[in-house]
Amino acid sequence: MRVSRVSEPALRPDWLTSEISVVGLARSGRSVATLLARSGSRVYASDAARTPALETTAAELRAEGVDVDLGTHDIGRIGRSSLLVISPGVPPKSLAVEAAKSMHIDIVSEVEIALRFLPKLNYVAVTGTNGKTTTTALAAHLLRALDLRAVAAGNIGRPLSDVALDVTPPRWVGLEVSSYQLHDTPGIRPNVGILTNVSPNHLDRYDSVDAYYADKKLLFRNATAHSQWVTNQDDPVAKELATDAAGLHARFSIARKADAFLDRTTGQLVVLGTPLIMRSELKLLGDHNVANALAATLAVMLAHPDHRTTDACGLLADGLRSFRALEHRIEIVDEIDDVLWVNDSKSTNVASTLVALAGMTRPTVLLLGGMHKGEPYVALEPELKRTVKKVIAYGEAAQRIERDLKGMVAVEQGGTDFAEVVARARRSAASGDAILLSPACSSFDMFDNYEMRGAEFKRLARAEAPQ
Repeated sequence: MRVSRVSEPALRPDWLTSEISVVGLARSGRSVATLLARSGSRVYASDAARTPALETTAAELRAEGVDVDLGTHDIGRIGRSSLLVISPGVPPKSLAVEAAKSMHIDIVSEVEIALRFLPKLNYVAVTGTNGKTTTTALAAHLLRALDLRAVAAGNIGRPLSDVALDVTPPRWVGLEVSSYQLHDTPGIRPNVGILTNVSPNHLDRYDSVDAYYADKKLLFRNATAHSQWVTNQDDPVAKELATDAAGLHARFSIARKADAFLDRTTGQLVVLGTPLIMRSELKLLGDHNVANALAATLAVMLAHPDHRTTDACGLLADGLRSFRALEHRIEIVDEIDDVLWVNDSKSTNVASTLVALAGMTRPTVLLLGGMHKGEPYVALEPELKRTVKKVIAYGEAAQRIERDLKGMVAVEQGGTDFAEVVARARRSAASGDAILLSPACSSFDMFDNYEMRGAEFKRLARAEAPQ
């Protein structure tokens, strides 16, 4: 059951003097427009695209009293707004954003609005270049293992505004926040904040690596002596970004002893001095997922003293044992004719693909391609030489990939028919091998999103499996 109106909104009075504009009507835009409308605000919402799905969204919002444009933005109307709420996918140099800036209109994220409607929310905020979605899901899973009402929200898929619309919101949230969201969320104050790692990314949107790092650092913008931060002992850039933040700093590591670490001698995951489980009990591929598990567990244990008792540690250990890989994130699809199929469609940058490759233990046929995001692929060389027997380069980035990887590894052009790409990978794999989709590129040359790409990969993988 949904509330028809959210009472006592915590929006600033000057934001309520005129109409509020919402730009971008994917999941977060749709949700925040609904939340604002039900709070009694006047809302104008728009999206530059016009699709059947957006037509459905527009009809739903109009039923809530929202005025909606599809296929265009009323720039003049946005320029008269008291506030602009933007979705993560809206480019910072779009006409709508520029219009708001020129009129000195505040610009905030959907997360900022939702947090204002959830003033008593406890949350673990997670950001980083890689691992943030798995870490967020793990944090929520572990909180539920402690018998707490907890959900995962934010950039992970479910908008935080959707949580705010619940009649009885959960007590805890694992909140994934992207760099784009952090840029426009001035009110972020987590119970515990996690920075998983940092490496160059989104260079198609940021003017420089430093600008991207600066947005990641905004996780710490409201740090106080009471803040608690979990950062990666093995990542010098992440440590540097957190250095000046006030509060308690706790570290996780897969290489050395830390507040949470993998004890290579005993094979145990140790958090705040307590051995929790054996590495073999964690059903996730790769050391990077051990790091994610350590980060999430450390944050949950720091979040409240009750989470560190002997009984709580037992429940957290059970939670770690029961967690499984998220879809499209180094997800084991199946083992067919002694070939392991792994779906890592979420890896849309070189750093993510490096992480996936580091977790592979079999000779690997790698599907690499899609829409190029501005990064060279030469950084993949160490892992390519260690484990990859062939790269199937496909899509818009195929020629660039082949050029960058020349002399490093065998590269075969896969074309732009994804079924043929997967068929080429199947023909290239032998018994005992793995086929890994970890594209290091966005999906937009061939698919609407990475989820569609991963789903098609799984379908094609199983299409010829023995019945």
